[in-house]
Amino acid sequence: MFDIGVTKLAIVGGIALIVIGPEKLPGLARTIGTMLGRARRYVAEVKEEVNRSMDLEELRKAQSTLQEAAHAVQHSIDESAAAIENSIAEAKAKEALSGPVPYYSTYRPVKKRWRAKIGATPQWYKARNGVRTRALSGAARVARFRPPKTSA
Repeated sequence: MFDIGVTKLAIVGGIALIVIGPEKLPGLARTIGTMLGRARRYVAEVKEEVNRSMDLEELRKAQSTLQEAAHAVQHSIDESAAAIENSIAEAKAKEALSGPVPYYSTYRPVKKRWRAKIGATPQWYKARNGVRTRALSGAARVARFRPPKTSA
C-alpha cells in the first residue's frame, strides 16, 4: 500500500519536531495514536459485521435447502402412504368379491400359558446359583424352616 521505510519515518519525525515544537509533539503523537486505534477498531467492527452477514446468508441458504429436502421427504411419504392405502383397498375389494373367508383360515391368537412360568434363564444356571425354581406354599415354607424337634 504505502512504501514507508525507517528513513522516511525519521525524516517526517524530524520535520514534525521542527514545525510543531518539542512541547506539543508528545500530545500530538498521543492524539494520532488514539485516532489510529479508533480507526483500526472501526475497521475490525466492519469486518466482523460483514462476516456475520455472510454467515447469516449461508445459514439462510442451508435452511432453505433443508426445507426443500423435508418437503421432498414429506411428498415421498405421502405418495407411499397413498400407494399402501390403494393396495389395502384393492385387497379388501378382492376379499369382498371372493366371498366369506372359511373359519379355519382366519387368524387365531396364540393362547399364552400364563401358568407355565417359563423364563429365559436356563435351569442349570438357576441350579448353580441357588435360584428358586418352584414356588412354596405358606405351610411348606413354615415346615421347611421349622427348627428340628429335639427328643428329650
